[in-house]
Amino acid sequence: MKINSKVVKTILLLAFAVVIHLLSRNTEWVENVYSLGFYPAVSCFMRLLFGWVPFSLGDLFYGYFVVWVIYRLFFIRRSWRKYKANGNACTILGGKLLRFLSVVYILFNALWGLNYNRVPLSDKIELTESAYSVEDLVTLNEVLIQKVNVEKNALQGVAYPSKKEMFQRAEKVFNASTAIYPFLEYNHASLKPSIWSWLGNYSGFSGYYNPFSGEAQVNTLVPDFLHPFIALHEIAHQVGYAKEDEANFAAFLVMRESSDTLFRYSGYLDLFLYANRNLHYVDSTQAQMFRNNLSKPVKTDLEEYRAFMEKHKSPISPVITWIYNKYLIQNQQPQGMRRYDYVTAHLIYYYRKYGTL
Repeated sequence: MKINSKVVKTILLLAFAVVIHLLSRNTEWVENVYSLGFYPAVSCFMRLLFGWVPFSLGDLFYGYFVVWVIYRLFFIRRSWRKYKANGNACTILGGKLLRFLSVVYILFNALWGLNYNRVPLSDKIELTESAYSVEDLVTLNEVLIQKVNVEKNALQGVAYPSKKEMFQRAEKVFNASTAIYPFLEYNHASLKPSIWSWLGNYSGFSGYYNPFSGEAQVNTLVPDFLHPFIALHEIAHQVGYAKEDEANFAAFLVMRESSDTLFRYSGYLDLFLYANRNLHYVDSTQAQMFRNNLSKPVKTDLEEYRAFMEKHKSPISPVITWIYNKYLIQNQQPQGMRRYDYVTAHLIYYYRKYGTL
């Protein structure tokens, strides 16, 4: 009996995908074998391979991929007619799609995705997790608003650096924390402006990590004061913290150890907005009171950000948000987009333990 090579290939790919899925359910294996073993080696290799290129190769790849998909969809009717003549159109086209999705799943998880299943970052610094109250949220807002106002006052008269300098400073800020947090070690930087920043303005993304090239992209068209913390967040993804709240928390740990006021202000402002939004859900009056107590220069920045978002409203933003929400749900984050806000809980646990932010 003649064995169909495509059937064998499909079975092998599916088997490999199933093995990866089963391994992903073992958190200790993921942490010790993948996140602390295989992933650092492969991610460093990719950053060495592509990091020196001044533009994002990953962005070009995504652009090519979109064009390729459109091309394939355009000619799918012709392929359907061709295979239908032989009576096996569904089998052939279905097999191709299944193999393609299997390859994407395997590569995504092997190159980065398994980090979604690693040991939580809070365990690294032995934070005790428990329910928190409205009073905890109020305290967090009080602490953060003081930090925001102080750091903004220290920034008065300071010019924002070029993109290149800001990225270099982000690398230094991250590396400076390694003595305290060795699990956040970052080597061979690959941090770049996104080629598709203009699209990000209308679709709602401020930065992202490309697991297929190891590059971290920042939307450098958003207001300047947002860039530093976005950069730290994306580097946190690069070092292996895939969940959005953990990337935010890793960026916080790095930022608070830095003396760079640019990064401290950007970080504390971003974290205040998360904490204030969480307070708004349960006590909108107090949340508004804290926003009113922001200093005038901070309010000016937020007005700039609000105007930017208003200017770039588009019908595709809700669609992209819905797709990304589904993506997060499928990757161990059932809260979807709300997962970003979970950094608030980490900050409360941190404050309980150390009494400071």
